Amino acid sequence: MTEPLDVARLQRRLADFAAARDWQPYHTPKNLVAALSVEASELVEIFQWLTPEESQRVMEDPDTAHRVTDEIADVLAYLLQLCSVLGVDPLAALDAKIDRNERRFPAP
Repeated sequence: MTEPLDVARLQRRLADFAAARDWQPYHTPKNLVAALSVEASELVEIFQWLTPEESQRVMEDPDTAHRVTDEIADVLAYLLQLCSVLGVDPLAALDAKIDRNERRFPAP
């Protein structure tokens, strides 16, 4: 039986993957943010010229769905690595941000 997926386990797998290849010297905050930006741009590229309606159906095409899924994975991988390097708990950061947004933008 495999372990359930969680953020900490994925971060460990990413760190182990990088360590096995001696990539840690390159995983500085600056480089990880740049890589994150590139991967996010590759995700944007898929949607760039789609109409709003086409974008809502993007997962219906298996090839496009695979590209979207891969780019989302790349964005998340770099974000999780950045969080590890900076010592940020991504779930706690998101929870706190949602709290601030709820106060900033109260529901009518």
